[in-house]
Parts: sequence; C-alpha cells; structure tokens
Amino acid sequence: MKNTDLIAIAEEYGAPVYVYNADKIISQFNRLSNAFSDVPNLKLNYAAKALSNISVLRLMNSLGSGLDTVSIQEVQLGLLAGFAPEDIIYTPNGVSLEEIEEATQLGVRINIDNLSILEQFGTKHPHVPVCIRINPHVMAGGNSKISVGHIDSKFGISIHQIPHLLRIVELTKMNINGIHMHTGSDILDIDVFLYASEILFETARNFTDLEFIDFGSGFKVPYKEGDIQTNIEELGQKLGGRFKEFCKEYGRDLTLAFEPGKFLVSEAGSFLARVNVVKQTTSTVFASVDSGFNHFIRPMLYGASHEIVNISNPEGRERYYSVVGYICETDTFANNRRISEITEGDLLCFRNAGAYCFTMASNYNSRYRPAEVLWYKGHSHLIRARETFEDIVRNQVDHSGLFQPRADQVIAK
Repeated sequence: MKNTDLIAIAEEYGAPVYVYNADKIISQFNRLSNAFSDVPNLKLNYAAKALSNISVLRLMNSLGSGLDTVSIQEVQLGLLAGFAPEDIIYTPNGVSLEEIEEATQLGVRINIDNLSILEQFGTKHPHVPVCIRINPHVMAGGNSKISVGHIDSKFGISIHQIPHLLRIVELTKMNINGIHMHTGSDILDIDVFLYASEILFETARNFTDLEFIDFGSGFKVPYKEGDIQTNIEELGQKLGGRFKEFCKEYGRDLTLAFEPGKFLVSEAGSFLARVNVVKQTTSTVFASVDSGFNHFIRPMLYGASHEIVNISNPEGRERYYSVVGYICETDTFANNRRISEITEGDLLCFRNAGAYCFTMASNYNSRYRPAEVLWYKGHSHLIRARETFEDIVRNQVDHSGLFQPRADQVIAK
C-alpha cells in the first residue's frame, strides 16, 4: 500500500483507524505453505487471537487455512466465518470442563493441556479424539510474557509428567489423535525450535493412533527495515525433512500442523493516528496523538518497538520525538524516535499493527475503539465501524431512579 492510500483511508473513515493489507496476508500464507511444500500433509491453522475480525477469518478460510482457537467465542466466530468444525482446533488454557464439552458439541478438534481436565474428560468422553499439549521445557520467545514453553509456564503438560499422562490414557481408554507444543513468540533460533521438536517426536512415539503433530508457531517477523526474522525457508527444509523421517519411523504419514498468527497478519497491519499536539519541554519534544494504549497496548505491555512513520511528511527532515497518547497515565508509544518533522494535524503510521493490536483494544478512559479497514485488490472495505457513545453504554444498566441528588448544605462558620 502507498502512503496516499493510507491517507485516503484516514480521510474517508477517520483516525485513528486500523488498516489491513490482504495482499500481504496472502503472500505470508503462501510463503509458509511453500516452505513446507515437500511435506505431503500440511495444515496451517490461523491463530484467531492475533486478529479475530470475521472478514479476516473469512479471508483465511478462502486460502484453505484451518483455525486455532483459544476460547469458545473464537470457536463460534470461526463457525460463523464458514470454517468447517473439523478445520477448527480448540486449544484453551485453564478453562472449565463445561466449556471444553461445549466445544466438543460443536464438533471441533479438542486440545487439552492439563492432567486434571484430561482425566475428567477422558472418563466422561473416552470416544472423543483428543490432542494433548506438551510443555517441552524449552525457553523460546522474544519476551518473558510471550514465552510459554519453559518449566515455570502455566501452559501444557510437562514432559516429566508423561508417565502420569500415559496412565490416564490407559485407564480411560482415550483416543489421542494429536500432539501439540508452543514454545513462545518471536522465535529466532531455529535450532532451539528443532530441539523442542525432537522432544515432541519422542513423546509422539508413546501413541499409536496419531493423526497430526502440531508444532505451534511464534515465528519472528521484522519490525523495521533490516530487522532479523525467522528463516522460514531454512526451517521448512530442516523440520520438513525431519518430519518425513519421523513419519517413516512411525509407520504412516501424519499431518504437520502449525498455528501461525503474528506471522500471517502482523506486517499486513497499519495503525493510523493523527497528531493533536506537538509539545516542547525542557528535555523532550512530544508528539501527542489522538489515541493511546487503549487502542495500541503492545509498546506499554510488552515493550514492543513499532516503526512509526509520518506519512504526511515522509521526506521531511528527521527530528527526535517521543510519541505519546491521550490516556490519563503514562502512555508512550516511542521514546526519542527519529521521525520526519511532525506538525500538528499530521498522520502517523504505526507499522506491524496487524497482530495483537486491535484484539487487545479497550474502552479505557471511556474512549471509543477505532474502525478497521481491509485493503483488498486495490480497494478499501470497512470491516468494523468506529464505536459510538451508544456502544459505550449499551450493556450498562442505568438505575437512574435509585439515587437522589444531594440537597445543598449550608455550613456555618
């Protein structure tokens, strides 16, 4: 997309606004598919939590993607978007047995990550196929908050608990049809990923009726020009070859599954915000925009560094700015960042805004959540309208008659 396209979208739909480039999503999906083209059975299950707009889900479905879900609501969204139940895998964490049973009734694939629920579910539903999430105790990922495969993680069944796991399967006569892991996000070291994969292969040998092995995802994408990223092609060559070897050892071809989220949608997203105030202090020049961490929380939550471009003046002289929001507490997108000279009214573009950005947006400070726009085949399509005041109060119950105004009091001195 060109800057002029983004500016036109902001003028038509207002700012702040999220924009997603469908062409980039499609190219990322094809890139990952091609990297593992030598694998006979490959299944990419898009991680809905990254960006769950129903139009994006429909796009993924049209590409032949499956869907990775972590809540019953995401399962329902996937079904509404047209995914077949068997193309949806439900991988929750810490949910009730009742929610898992609800997902079972909808016909989706079930992935269980703790021994307690595994035993309860297997006792009540021994004939329902179940995938098991393993914790390989491998530290991977770019931030402790998104590293989920280490020994202190709440996710998965520890590899040290495999004997207990096998005992539950034996006693309940459960049907285990898949093995799964997810080590974390922003994985750079392919060797660490391959090491964890060997643990998964070794675990898989304990089960005779597997249909698939799910290796999770977490592939690193570049956040700026020249940034390092996961070498997907190298991973495809090494892991793809090893997977085929394992299938020969296992005795039949299994499906190699991934659950990419950020890899597919991060680079496709742009977040546009307009500059309200340029404020010079004794030490800093602040560019204050008409947004905040209520719309775009990753820099404050994860310390994420998103490239920020002044698309109203892309060729201007660069100066140092701290880009901040309008939320009534510390609300910083970037500190002392070199950006083309900013004046009030300019439009700033935050890159890599496709994953875990709008889905984490809130109404903090009673602000409206922004609109979402999909750029597809050279045209913009509104896929979520900007919220209004009616949206803020829709589910609130106003007991206006319950409270009476306080009578004026005169205090004598």
